[in-house]
Amino acid sequence: MNALLSPVTAGKLQLNHRVVMAPTTRMRTVQGGVPGDLMIEYYRQRASQGGLLIAEATAISPFANAYEDAPGIFTDEQQAGWQRLVDAVHARGSQIVLQLWHPGRQSLPELSSGHQPVAPSALIAKDTYGVVKNEQGAYEGKLFPVPRALDVDEIQDLMNELRQAAIRARDAGFDGVELHAANGYLPEQFLLDGSNQRTDSYGGTLENRARFLLESVGVLTDIWGTGRVAVRISPGGIYGDMHDSDPMATFRYLVEQLNRFELAYLHIIEPRIVGPEDRNAGYYENPVASRDLRAFYQGTIIAAGGFKPEDAEDTLQRGEADLIAFGRLFTSNPDLPDRIRHAFPLTAYNRDAFFGGDERGYSDFPVFTSVEE
Repeated sequence: MNALLSPVTAGKLQLNHRVVMAPTTRMRTVQGGVPGDLMIEYYRQRASQGGLLIAEATAISPFANAYEDAPGIFTDEQQAGWQRLVDAVHARGSQIVLQLWHPGRQSLPELSSGHQPVAPSALIAKDTYGVVKNEQGAYEGKLFPVPRALDVDEIQDLMNELRQAAIRARDAGFDGVELHAANGYLPEQFLLDGSNQRTDSYGGTLENRARFLLESVGVLTDIWGTGRVAVRISPGGIYGDMHDSDPMATFRYLVEQLNRFELAYLHIIEPRIVGPEDRNAGYYENPVASRDLRAFYQGTIIAAGGFKPEDAEDTLQRGEADLIAFGRLFTSNPDLPDRIRHAFPLTAYNRDAFFGGDERGYSDFPVFTSVEE
């Protein structure tokens, strides 16, 4: 595992190894979307000297949320909770980036102050579910309703929410921010022609459809400067009923435009992953992967999507990415970089505990010891 364990620079992030903790929604906040002691312990356990953690999708607005008990970054209480978490991660020698999230049409009124979801166009995310608690306190899936198309002036309101979230993340002590532009969330809804039927300056041509995402990156770099802003994309993704007439052309244009921002990194989800599941069908006969975009993007690339250490090493050796983000394996192996370094066995993850709950299947996985089976 020579490449995985070698140092790397990602913008202004100086890292001792290339094993990144991927952002994984776990729905473990305390009331009000605030990171509490349980979340802090989970992230603290997974921090490693010179490593990078990407915090889970974090709502920038009280009017857009898809998952009950997901975190936010729009109140003082949320910011204070994140600051405690960041301090715990930094105390272990790791760096941490916050993923900023607006789900757009993948929002539930029950979790968004009763507001109807907003999107570039009034097109529903068919067969896509959010998560709420029922009267018994159990989590259950709920279909997203038809969204409302945003007015142009409302887009600037969203940019202001993003700006305020970026400021809060900076003030909480994060080392950078990542725009969540994957998995069928709002920036991708604007980008793809399957979800954007606008005829104004934010729709129609590829240049117009990319405008919202690129303006969002501009807002973040205004706050953070170069080398500390990142973008996550899913160019082969179909989650959230997403599709595009020419995904290769769309994402080639996007990443070429992103070159001018001097990002910390571009985070690409490989096409074998569809939301939380493995891919077995989809719209694209030839889905786009990191290897397809490498020639057009000049900066650092993180690849994510069901990697095992051996696959990750091969991907780095082929030059298709510079770092690898692990999600599922990090849930059950808090010491994953050390396990890879010493070829220790890996603990199987507990899919039933991915979303919501207590410490079971979350912060109760031990580090490897010689007596562990």
